[in-house]
Amino acid sequence: MRYGMMGAVAAAIVLSGCANSGGGDVSRAFDGVNVIDESNLNDIMLTVADPSEAVSYFSRASSENPDRIDLKRGLAVSLVRAGDAPTSLPVWDQVVSSDEGTNDDRVDYADALIRSGKWDEAKTQLDAIPPTHETFKRYRLEAMVADSERDWDRADSFYEIAAGLTNRPAGVLNNWGYSKLTRGDFAEAEEMFVRSIGYDPDIFTAKNNLVLARGAQRNYQIPNVPVTQIEKAQLLHTLALSAVKQGDVATGKSLLREAIDTHPQHFDAAVRTLRTLENSGA
Repeated sequence: MRYGMMGAVAAAIVLSGCANSGGGDVSRAFDGVNVIDESNLNDIMLTVADPSEAVSYFSRASSENPDRIDLKRGLAVSLVRAGDAPTSLPVWDQVVSSDEGTNDDRVDYADALIRSGKWDEAKTQLDAIPPTHETFKRYRLEAMVADSERDWDRADSFYEIAAGLTNRPAGVLNNWGYSKLTRGDFAEAEEMFVRSIGYDPDIFTAKNNLVLARGAQRNYQIPNVPVTQIEKAQLLHTLALSAVKQGDVATGKSLLREAIDTHPQHFDAAVRTLRTLENSGA
């Protein structure tokens, strides 16, 4: 059974006490732990702790100290990390409504609202942030909200700004490409996905989106990007489905057979798709 983060801290306290023979030394050890608790434990919980353990920690701490906005902020962040954005919303509301609420808090609140499907409320929070607060996360969220409203010019503007505010733009370029894909701008989408993969050769979502963009243009060739054998088989499967969707059934079946042959293990999804096509007489 593994130790939790708090268990590890407790174990460290015990070991520290055992290592010192005098009572005064043990007392000083506990004083040191209290300093660590105050200065570093919150940060540890927000970064390296298991998300559910962090939720328990901040929930307990904020209940014991209801006036501590920093603990409420920690609870809200931990809930989002734990995949429970809806539960974080009333906590975020308390944080941004307090005198200690910051523009970054409002951005994080908007992020939690988007994760909860509350796009209009997210837009309200973003609109309340002054334009001088220029951060990557703020503009990435602005782009997503503009996408949801099909306001393509604003979306493009915000995606461009966001991409320029980070040295790791692969994710936002992938999102921008997917936005282009949904609009039917397939060639531009393809360009965005290629750029995304250039920054992060391991981002498989962008590779899959890239073959979707190529398939939509009836280009059924695997793009010249770094792929593993399994990834190549998966991309061939995606291309096959795209071909079948557009009526190029013979091409789709050929791509499925290639995907099955390429995959180093049994590729059940491709086998089932091919069998369905053959049984339907397509």
